[in-house]
Amino acid sequence: MTGRLRLTSRPLLPTALAAVCATAIGAAAFAGCDGLPGARGDSRGPITVMTWAPEGTRATNMAGMPAMATAFARWVNAGGGIHGRELKVLTCNERNDTVTAADCAQRAVREGAVAVVGSYSQHGRSMLSPLEASGTPFIGGYGITNEEFSSPLSYPVNGGQATLLAGNGRQLAGVCKRVALVRPDTIAGDQLPALLDAGLAAGGRPSAADVRAPEDATDYTRHGTAALESAGKDDGACVTAALGERTSTFFDSFRRLRGDGAGTRVRIAAVLGSVQQSLVDRTGGAGSPLEGAYATGWYPAADDARWEPMRKVIAQHAFGDNRVDPADPGVQTTWLAYTVLRSVLLSLDADDITPASVRQALDGGHRVDTGGLTPPLRWQHQDLLAVRNYPRVVNANVTYQVVRDGRLVAAKGGFINVARTLEEQSKG
Repeated sequence: MTGRLRLTSRPLLPTALAAVCATAIGAAAFAGCDGLPGARGDSRGPITVMTWAPEGTRATNMAGMPAMATAFARWVNAGGGIHGRELKVLTCNERNDTVTAADCAQRAVREGAVAVVGSYSQHGRSMLSPLEASGTPFIGGYGITNEEFSSPLSYPVNGGQATLLAGNGRQLAGVCKRVALVRPDTIAGDQLPALLDAGLAAGGRPSAADVRAPEDATDYTRHGTAALESAGKDDGACVTAALGERTSTFFDSFRRLRGDGAGTRVRIAAVLGSVQQSLVDRTGGAGSPLEGAYATGWYPAADDARWEPMRKVIAQHAFGDNRVDPADPGVQTTWLAYTVLRSVLLSLDADDITPASVRQALDGGHRVDTGGLTPPLRWQHQDLLAVRNYPRVVNANVTYQVVRDGRLVAAKGGFINVARTLEEQSKG
């Protein structure tokens, strides 16, 4: 189990008492535990869950995810809660830090969360180890680490970075002869080139040039120059970036290179999360250097009518919180993760909502309809893809989008399934 051992003289918290009860031998000993909050028989207390994400860091920040979680809980509670019980959302700033990620997970266990929902962390092992040790399910994480797609306690709602990069490769294969990928020089970033290459190969294109870049740089001129030298500066050359929040900084540096006459005919691209509508707006709308950029996402474009229920909840229960951007893939993922949670909780008995019962429902074939934002979601064995390193993927769909007249819109109708591309890549 990841984390630091702390000696304490404080009384045992309910979760710790539950652990003691779970080790008791015999039904008579275990029966004395029924009065614990969240244990079978207690339907009066709140149903506690947690959402974490990094905020205020120099790298990628995802403040919209816990903010969306809080708004979702307000909406649920305004309608009477879950079986009459309050949905209580704990939030934690993961700080893009291994130790803090583990601390957030340990706090979720300590405070009796029945699940961790709609969260973001690049530190998969640190965040999931405490959850696995306690049997706490992880529902709908952002999908940036391999552990989210290998842990038996993880229930992803999208195909993570794997589907985005494979999909981006397939999208670019149709318009690019040569591609350079600018990506973070991190452990998570090391997974990206092979995935993009799998998509390019599916379209008969050569592998992309791999340009590593710091995740927290303030200028990417050197990396933009390296990308241009690798991909070329003429028709048929493309540069795609997957730098998260720092993608805007990269494209600002790249715009200056173009202003000097370099690479003016090079097409640019990114994966959703690295480029989104708010970035296009900030960089000039229809006059943005991102005009014409290709993007690959998990879900329908932000202006799709299927997002209207989420928009209404944000309008009525986020109270003007500008962190909750309905076009942000992190916010969208959190909405879907909580949609799964709510569906599962409503399927359970009011007095039997625990980490174990949530996990059993998900493992037992509970099916979730997301209103067409994803295919119906279910995590039984037959629903999982045969993809090495990503065995928990059940949704391998992506969407192709493009910046047109200052708006990020669908470039091709419907979903594109990249399951076969991932399966072929996993054999390599």
